[in-house]
Formats: sequence, C-alpha cells, structure tokens
Amino acid sequence: MLQNSKDKTSLKTDDEVLFCKKCVMSNQRPGSTIEFKKTSTIEKNSINFNKQGICNACHYKTIKDNDIDWKEREYELNQLCSKYRSRNNSYDVIVPGSGGKDSAFASHILKHKYKMNPLTITWAPHIYTDIGLENFRQWINSGFDNILLTPNGKFHRLLTKKAFINLCHPFQPFIIGQKICGPKYAALHKIPFVMYGEHAAEYGDRIDEAFDPKMKEHYFVDNTNINNLMLSGEPAKKICEDNGFNLSELSPYLPLKPEVIKDANVEVYHLSYYIKWDPQEVYYYASEKVGFKANSERTEGSYSKYSSIDDKLDVLHFYTTLIKFGIGRATYDAAQEIRTGKITREEGVALVKKYDQEFPNKYFNEILDYMDISYDEFWEIIDKNRPEHLWKKENNQWVLKNQVY
Repeated sequence: MLQNSKDKTSLKTDDEVLFCKKCVMSNQRPGSTIEFKKTSTIEKNSINFNKQGICNACHYKTIKDNDIDWKEREYELNQLCSKYRSRNNSYDVIVPGSGGKDSAFASHILKHKYKMNPLTITWAPHIYTDIGLENFRQWINSGFDNILLTPNGKFHRLLTKKAFINLCHPFQPFIIGQKICGPKYAALHKIPFVMYGEHAAEYGDRIDEAFDPKMKEHYFVDNTNINNLMLSGEPAKKICEDNGFNLSELSPYLPLKPEVIKDANVEVYHLSYYIKWDPQEVYYYASEKVGFKANSERTEGSYSKYSSIDDKLDVLHFYTTLIKFGIGRATYDAAQEIRTGKITREEGVALVKKYDQEFPNKYFNEILDYMDISYDEFWEIIDKNRPEHLWKKENNQWVLKNQVY
C-alpha cells in the first residue's frame, strides 16, 4: 500500500505557487497544526505535491479507490465497536460535533448500524447561525443525548480577537476546543472510546497518518506547563493577567496531560479510516436519517449550501485563508467535489473564478462587534497578512499573482 512519509513543504522557503493537475487546490494550503503551540513566528507547512503535480488529497483518493479493502475496514470497525460496546446500557462512545452533516452521520451510523450508545459532545460555535441552531436541535431531537460546552463568552471573544490580531486566524479558539473536548470529556466520564469524522488526509494532510485509525495525540495531549502554553499567538498566562481573568478560565482550552489519557485508557479514532468518506454522500445520509437541512442560500465565498454552516465566523475564517494562502472557500469545496466525481475540474475552475474572492458581507458588522474590532483595524490586519509572493496591488486594488484560472 502506498504511503507518503515526507509530506511537508515550507511556505517560507518555497514561494512557487502550484495548482494540482487533478483538482483546483494550491500547494499553499496549510496542513494541520498544533494550535496551542502556534505563534506568528512559527514556520507554516503546506500540503505536498508529488512529481506528477498531484496534491496529497488527490493522491489519497486514488489510494482509497484502488488500494484499500473497505470490507476489511468495516470488519475492523465492527471489531472495534464490539470491544467497547456497553453491556450495562451506559454510554460506550463519544461523538464530538455540532450537529452538522459529519457528526449527524457518524452518530447515527454508530448507533443504528453498529449498535453503539453514543454520547454526543458539542463545542459551541462562536455565534450560531439560524440554520446551525436548527440543525443542532434536530440532531438531538432525532435521538441523541448531548453535552453542549459553551465557554466563557467574554474570555472566548477576547481569545478570538487576539487570534485575529496576532495570527489572522479568528477560528483558532474554536478549533482548539473542538479537538480537545472529545478526549477531555471521555476521560471525565470514563468513556474511553471517541470517534471523530473524517481524517484531515481527506483534504491533503499527511497521507501516512491516514493509515492509522487513531488521531495523533499531539493534537490534544501535551505536558507543557501552563506558564508556557500559547493561545491566540500569545502566552495564555499573560492574556489572563493582562485582562483580569483567572488562570482557571483557561481550563476548556488546556490540552490533556499524558497521564490523564493513559489512566483513563482513552483512544480517539477517525471514522473515515473505516468508511469510504464522501462529503456529499454524508450530507445525503444525514439529511435522510437525521433531518439535517442545507441552508436556503449558498454560503458567501462559495457555491455550497451544506458544509460548515453553523457558525457566523466560518465565513471570516475562510476569507482569512484566502488572504494568507490565496485559497478561498470555493477552492476547498470545488477541490473535494472534483475528487469525488461530483463536478469536473473545468467546472471547479469556473466556480473558483466566480466565488472564491467574494467578501463575506452578510455577518460582517456582527463579527466586528463580536471581536470588538473597528472597520479600519480589520482591514489593517487583513492587508498586513497578505504574503508578498501571493498578492500585488494593481490600480490600488489587491489581486492574486497566481490563480487557477
């Protein structure tokens, strides 16, 4: 079976922009990172392209289609569930998620096909959209117990603001909580089995990690002293001291200590290791079985209506990826739909051209209020984070130097 152990290309040393010959993804796309160690000076790593000009995600799709025995993987999933399946009607698996298509799919199929008794865990969005809140409630009403984790709003807004100012990454506080909440509550409630949805290799991360069903512990486990913990690009302790917060308010964002995971025997898995993952088919399943609804209008910056629609800050998050990496939301959506055969590359290129650089106006003022950022401050931060190898000014307008079309 093909594996790829050398998957990283530094954005700081390789400024040549390439586009995948199969999809529309750029080699500037960042790989997954350990968020609670991120600073503005840490070198960023992009996904890998092979010698044929094919991105990791397309390469992995070929492996999925040709080299993986999915019947054998399903047998492995059955065995895994049998190992943890409750014998006394208690919860036997934690499924983190928001009630979006992925968590609706994962929780439903584990409960109804594999006869598990899931406890769902939700790390609350920054600001719920109407459709996001409706889908969250529908998820629970379709037959699932849920713990909703809503962090201190005042502190969470501060972290979001600082993440935007320091890293141009306003979604970081959400990502940290999302990755940590599953294993943290598994340890707390003594439920040692956690199942997330798709592995990041589906979208271009390290292919070699995709051949391990478990999530790498460095995303949620760390022995770092609280004095050295980084949040939003700053020392977490300093954020608390400078803004009148107690160190105890860092608790929801703290990675677990290795001994905690070991003592509780917590293991964290990706369902996409066992099931051939197709985002659109996952959407159809969640819609039919759980009642998940797509939005009534397309998402700004893209043509899609069903992916990442629960948080009003989602649109800003994808706009910042356009600024930092030259990749907007339409690129992400089109790339994965080309890989799954839903659209052609030619159609994907046209969709990127039409939607990728659209500014997210709908929630813009509400987002500025949430982060306590002025209009002028916003654009100062945005323009400061445009890499010189990606952007140039023409007629007093910013334009990308390299585009897939």
